[in-house]
Formats: sequence, C-alpha cells, structure tokens
Amino acid sequence: MDLGIAVLLFLAGVAGGVVNAIAGGATLITFPAMLAAGLPAVVANASNAVAVTPGHLFAALADRSRLPALDKGFAIAVVGAVIGGAAGAVLLLTTPERLFVLLVPALIALATLVFAFGRRVQATLTSSSGINGSRARYVLMLPVTAYGGYFGAGLGVMLLAVLTTTGTEDVRTANALKNVLATATSFVTIAIFVVQGVIRWPETLVMLIGAVAGGLVGGKLITVLPAGVVRALVIALGTLMTVIYAWRYWF
Repeated sequence: MDLGIAVLLFLAGVAGGVVNAIAGGATLITFPAMLAAGLPAVVANASNAVAVTPGHLFAALADRSRLPALDKGFAIAVVGAVIGGAAGAVLLLTTPERLFVLLVPALIALATLVFAFGRRVQATLTSSSGINGSRARYVLMLPVTAYGGYFGAGLGVMLLAVLTTTGTEDVRTANALKNVLATATSFVTIAIFVVQGVIRWPETLVMLIGAVAGGLVGGKLITVLPAGVVRALVIALGTLMTVIYAWRYWF
C-alpha cells in the first residue's frame, strides 16, 4: 500500500465517520474507496465492514441508558441478529467474485435508495401499519440482518423500520436497540471474515483510524452542520458511485 492509497483510505474513513455521526451512510463513501484502493470486491466489502463497525459500537454505548429491559425478548433479538449476520457473511464468502462484482452497482443503488427514502417509508409504516408483535419482529429481522452481514449499507435504517413497526418502544429506545443489533450483526460478520482470512488489515486499519477520527469530528460538527446538507451529499455520492460502477461492471 503506497502513500497515496493510505491517504485516500484515511480521508474516506474520516468522511465516513463524519457523515455517520451526523446523518449515517458511511459505507457509500468507504466501500468505493476500498475498491479504488485496488482490493477485490469481496475483500473490499469484508474489510469495509471492519472499518465502519466502531460507529455502531460507539452509538450503542452512547445511548445505552435508553435500552429496553434485558429480558427474553431482548436476548432473542440479539441472537436473531447474530444468526442473520452470520448467514449473510457466509453467503458473501460463497458468492463467486465475478458474481459479486456484478452485484456491486445494484447493492450501492439499493443502499442509496434506502438511505434516501428509508426514514420516509419508516414514518409511513409506523403511522399506518397494523404489523405488531414480537413474532413479526423476529421474522423480519432475519433477512434484514442477513443483508447486513452480506453488504451492510443501510442496515441501521432497515433495522429501525422493523423495530418501530413491530414494537411499542418510543423512537429513542428503538434507536438504541437498533444500535445494539447492528453491533451484534457486525461483530459476528467480522469474526467470520477474520477466521476466513479475507480482511486486508493494512488498508482496514488506516480507514478505521480515519473513521474513529471522523466520528469524533462529526460529534462536534453535528451542532453546526445541517444534517440535510450531509444527507444530500451522501445521496449524490451514492448515485454517482452507482453510475460509475454500473458503467465499469455492466457495460
């Protein structure tokens, strides 16, 4: 890894950390940076998962006072997140590199759409859906966390939508639970990737340091930088990356 690539990854990590602290959506910045650094698509995805995980963990710790009771339902939700994340990670590792490359533009496009419209859909579902109950929550969580283990971008928005439409918690409590479940999904995913040896550690550590620094900076900027502006920039970047990788891999 030369100096130029290291600078690219560090700056992408910083940018990802900042946007995660303010509006979310770091993977739409960090995953393309891993690809630009020359990592194979599956390795780039796995390495990116490690680099952005501290964001979920720090968010979970910061709002731990709002977590629901640590009861049977909480335990089942965490176990479900672990199972779903593991299934997604295994699916990624069994996906041929050539096929995953073809999926990259579609995955980035899906993540961009989830980021752009997820909260609006979530609000609509919350106000009008008749879905309720723990059984529906556990059923819906499995495919969502499996997606998180496979790619991960937009996982937080998807989880929050599931929690708010199938439970009775207030939004902040649901958000705190979402951070715990996203962390559990990420940790089991990372464990599998590490055991299978698909992490490129030099690139990952450089980006991770940048992401931590960016998260600290973002915590300060959140009071002065409008979240709407950050979201618009992330959506624009996700759209641009979709077009670039669709052109590169599909045409």
